[in-house]
Amino acid sequence: MRRISIGMAFLALTLAAPAFAHEGSAKDRTSQAQFHDAMRKLWEDHVTYTAFFYKAAVNGGDDVGKVAERLLRNQDDIGNAVKPFYGEAAGNRLAALLREHILVAADLVKAAKAGDATGEDQASRKFFKNGDDLAVFLSSANPNWPRKTLEVALQGHLQMVIEQVVATLHKDTAAAIAAYDRGHEHMLMVADVLSSGIVMQFPERFER
Repeated sequence: MRRISIGMAFLALTLAAPAFAHEGSAKDRTSQAQFHDAMRKLWEDHVTYTAFFYKAAVNGGDDVGKVAERLLRNQDDIGNAVKPFYGEAAGNRLAALLREHILVAADLVKAAKAGDATGEDQASRKFFKNGDDLAVFLSSANPNWPRKTLEVALQGHLQMVIEQVVATLHKDTAAAIAAYDRGHEHMLMVADVLSSGIVMQFPERFER
């Protein structure tokens, strides 16, 4: 299990100016504050429904399918949110990588619940590789976001999810809450990096 140091990574991301390829332009301008809040809502949904999902999966509730459906829809929502700026293909690729992230997480929870050490190790490796794949994809589109910096930021999220799952499996509610709170704060920083980067790249698309 990896331990991730994220402070310097977020500082580097915040200071970096984004340089994604621009495909098309929006007809209507939106306020920076509205865009900031909308991006935060998308990523808050990500951490919230992820938490709902692993808790339902661990407890074996009948609502697992419905929660998974909502969680996967969030990944498509995130992909759709970037399409006006980065194009259809980039948005679809981002959504696909995020959906893979969720499906591998489901395998990880299943193996951990069953006490399948081999399956848990395999899923964990896939989980972190998916984070690396996301970093490769984003850094290849934006040379101002170094791959290693993105890996640290994204894998910080993965580490916190694992901590939440482990705490839930052990019925350690206090630890699960603490891990969720850390993960929530972490993801808000990710959302802010994304929204501020887009605003810096496309200032003509936003109102103050």
